[in-house]
Amino acid sequence: MKKKLVSVLLTAALMCSVLAGCGNSNSNSGSGTTSTDSDSTEEAGGDAAADDAVSTETEGETASADTGSKDGEYDLTLYTINSTDEDFNDWLANVEGATGLKINVIAAPTDSDTRQQKITTILSTGDSSVDILEINDEMSASFKNSGWLEGLNDTVMTEDIRGEFPQGYVADMITDRDGQIIGVPGYSGYLAFWVNQEIMDEVGITSIDTKEDFVKYLEAASGDGRYGYGGSWEKTYVFNEIAQFVNMFGGDYLDWTNPANKEAMEFFHEMVQNGYTPIDQIADKYEQMNPKFNDGKYGSLFMWGLGTDYDKAGMLGADKIHMAMVPQFSDQKYIFTDSWSYVLNTASENKDAAIKFLQYMASEEGMKANYEAFDRYPARKDVAEKVVPDTDPAKEMYSRYANECVVKGRPMLPQTMEFISAMGTIFQSYMKDEITVDDFCAKAQEYVETYNK
Repeated sequence: MKKKLVSVLLTAALMCSVLAGCGNSNSNSGSGTTSTDSDSTEEAGGDAAADDAVSTETEGETASADTGSKDGEYDLTLYTINSTDEDFNDWLANVEGATGLKINVIAAPTDSDTRQQKITTILSTGDSSVDILEINDEMSASFKNSGWLEGLNDTVMTEDIRGEFPQGYVADMITDRDGQIIGVPGYSGYLAFWVNQEIMDEVGITSIDTKEDFVKYLEAASGDGRYGYGGSWEKTYVFNEIAQFVNMFGGDYLDWTNPANKEAMEFFHEMVQNGYTPIDQIADKYEQMNPKFNDGKYGSLFMWGLGTDYDKAGMLGADKIHMAMVPQFSDQKYIFTDSWSYVLNTASENKDAAIKFLQYMASEEGMKANYEAFDRYPARKDVAEKVVPDTDPAKEMYSRYANECVVKGRPMLPQTMEFISAMGTIFQSYMKDEITVDDFCAKAQEYVETYNK
């Protein structure tokens, strides 16, 4: 146990320096600030006005409410990333009204490394002052088998409810080794396939449904400084794309003896060698990749969010840059979703109230409240069909992703950031021909075994 705690704390420390996010806690963003950590909601939101009925805390320090309420008068304490959102107080009033609970709020630090350290400390020390916390996929991977989070199968994520969530995501990200689901996903944010329709029209490609279609598009769209595919290949970001292509080829990211994994890596290498994607993007994060996409440098890419960066540049639309169905390379279509999840601290002394809160978050009404307040696309597909208006340009494709693709959570290990960084480093070495594909696969398998502890 001591070894596990040290490992988790070391993981948290490393996250402080290399955190990079999968997507956005606000699924409307198109610029995920990092490849694995989702910080945009708390960083983009303005300071919420103080609500007379709410006690809030900033960076973990208490700020008393005007009413003078004391912590003992609350039914539970929520540690949240959303308190700076301008609609947070309305959301909180909705939740309190629907559940009859009085909720004390602690604002999670906006700085990802500080937040990671604080949440790790709360859970690892058995601190009972916080009942419900919001955690991202990286923390889920690190904490789900620690014993720090309460299983919810019999109380919240019951069979009738959990069937409406993305099954692959639930299994991959928030189910522990004993089969207990330890979180309620707050939203769905897909690693969508995006294309530039202007380039597609120019080269006469009408659809990209298969691997063969994709290769034809790559070839037709590349040349004169333009590339058929663009990536965010900085070492802590490229993890997303490696895992996506491994899935598309029918491989297994945690088994590098699988021939399909090697095939996927060779495909990346061939894209570089054939001039379909540039080697110099090994320095690029999403912040560098998206402007190039807007400028017409790339014909396609994988990207989180709903395209805010493209919209701001006047490039979002059916005739410009838009989402498309993921091409099918193997037996099925695959896609990733990310989320932040509400979890219950096992040390909580207010579990009845906490479970009541979580039941509301998992319900249709709770999902709707999250969607309306925070623009988070509902994690439950049945709720999305009902509450997201048909005028939302993402609704059709998100619905197709949910119904036509195998939706998975990203393959993360307990020592998440060490694993991501190590894989990104050897990926770049292979793309630069410093190592062979066999060297890459052997080293990748070694990393799987090393960091899965």
